[in-house]
Amino acid sequence: MTNKAISGRFRLDVLLRAFATGALFLTGIAGTAQAAGCGTTVRAGQQELIIQSGGLERSAIVFVPANYTGKKKVAVVFDLHGSNSYPKDQLSRSRWDDVAKREGFLVVAPQGGLDGKLAGTHAWNVPGVTAGNGPDDAGFLKDAVETVKAKFCVDAERIYASGYSGGGRMLSQYICNGNGDFAAAGFVMSLRAGYPRQKDGVWLPDNTSCAPPKPVSIIAFWGLKDNTNPFAGGGSPYWQYSGETALKRWAELDGCEGEMKVATGERISYMSFDKCKGGARILSYTIADGSHAWPGKTVGFSLASAADKVSEEVDAATRMWNFFDDSQGKLIADVRAKSDCPDDAIAATSKAGVKGTTCSQPGKPDSNEHMAADAL
Repeated sequence: MTNKAISGRFRLDVLLRAFATGALFLTGIAGTAQAAGCGTTVRAGQQELIIQSGGLERSAIVFVPANYTGKKKVAVVFDLHGSNSYPKDQLSRSRWDDVAKREGFLVVAPQGGLDGKLAGTHAWNVPGVTAGNGPDDAGFLKDAVETVKAKFCVDAERIYASGYSGGGRMLSQYICNGNGDFAAAGFVMSLRAGYPRQKDGVWLPDNTSCAPPKPVSIIAFWGLKDNTNPFAGGGSPYWQYSGETALKRWAELDGCEGEMKVATGERISYMSFDKCKGGARILSYTIADGSHAWPGKTVGFSLASAADKVSEEVDAATRMWNFFDDSQGKLIADVRAKSDCPDDAIAATSKAGVKGTTCSQPGKPDSNEHMAADAL
């Protein structure tokens, strides 16, 4: 056999091996896409999800809506419980699963790594707050996000999170520590912007303890009668600076332009920054008679119809979902002065983009009020 023939045969063998390797590589890519959850059917309803993290088996509750097919990528909302609580308790409080049923997204309620003060409850190992003993909950959240992306058909650009009380403090610091998993985040009685530090007798966020990797849209809710995490500041050592201070610090971190917009009402007031880098926005509601409880439908958030008239009252989770996934911001809050309506009514605002006046009756106490005292 000639050298030319041998050389030609060698080249053919190389090409065949390269083709085979490429085929295997392409097969590997296809296998990875399949493993990412798209194409796999999952039963609807609540189910437990086991997450391997830090050498431990951790858990979360996942809610899958009935219309989930495993073929179309869907959004995800992570719902972080407060201290002395647990995932199912949080879902019953937030009602995120009810919103997911209507809108067709996944809800993931992870379980904090510390034992709560009450039997069967849990808390979060918040960086800079707890003594550091216990599992790495920041690492767990990262692993939880990756596990959900691997097991379900998820739109990675539409992963959101909300946190109540201790869960919100955990979420705040998670983002502060440089984790960019969430496109937007919601906070109920809980937003922080880094560790508290005192300078010249004034409590402020420590700038060195909060460095998010990108601008993130934030919606926050506060109760002015919340004595656990007071909007005015003070309280426990982990708290100290005010909610308004936290909001203004996030506006700096998000590179927001202009002054904070403020609208004051008898029951609900709001503050907002509408123009921030990367399309981020910041919106905050203070509830005059709100305590340390998740705001329900009776608070006064309202859904504006196409005719710009208030059609129904909604809860905090619905308000958050609209903020997360609808840049038009169709939902508005009650900030109209009392004199615009009868003395026994609460008015929906025109200042937040709704024309005309619509009055609704004052709300009853939230049904989850009894759970607030221990779930911090």
